[in-house]
Amino acid sequence: MSKTIIFATGNRHKLEEIQALLPNDFQLKSFSDIGFTDDIPETEVTLEGNALLKARHIYERYGIPCFADDTGLEVEALKGEPGVYSARYAGIEGTIEVRAKANIDKLLRELSGKTNRKARFRTVIAYIDANDKEYLFEGVVNGVITQEAIGSEGFGYDPIFIPDGYNITFAQMTLNEKNLVSHRAMAFKIFAGSVSTLGDF
Repeated sequence: MSKTIIFATGNRHKLEEIQALLPNDFQLKSFSDIGFTDDIPETEVTLEGNALLKARHIYERYGIPCFADDTGLEVEALKGEPGVYSARYAGIEGTIEVRAKANIDKLLRELSGKTNRKARFRTVIAYIDANDKEYLFEGVVNGVITQEAIGSEGFGYDPIFIPDGYNITFAQMTLNEKNLVSHRAMAFKIFAGSVSTLGDF
């Protein structure tokens, strides 16, 4: 029997990554599938807070088990920035692609001349089941920031992040390769492995 679950995102790249990780008996729905077109202001100051805020907003409106994620790139030389503000680091409007390029350009400028390029990606997932119970899951991957953008796959900061143990960026990896090591994949694998036992659908 198919189990319906809402992923509180309008990002098709995230949707593709997560659909590949969830068990086959889950019917994943995104914002476009449920006709949700509003913006959910991410006003919290932590990844956990923003993930819960988004999940609660959708669950309260539709009453269907829902999960949301928030991800931050935390750069050691920048004292953890951009962190929770990663998606809007450059502070400009536009498409996902336009904002991503602006964010990358700003980050590389901030790191200009710095030898410490250590960074980590962190993803937090908030899940609310049919009994109003809330759960949090986390995935972290360490790595370094490159000197320039390399690769055309993925999204966000993928072209400038090389995970530990590799010599290519996330943007040079196929989706399957990235799903073996990424922060989001780690968090969602934990979530996917637990979701069947986390309450009623």
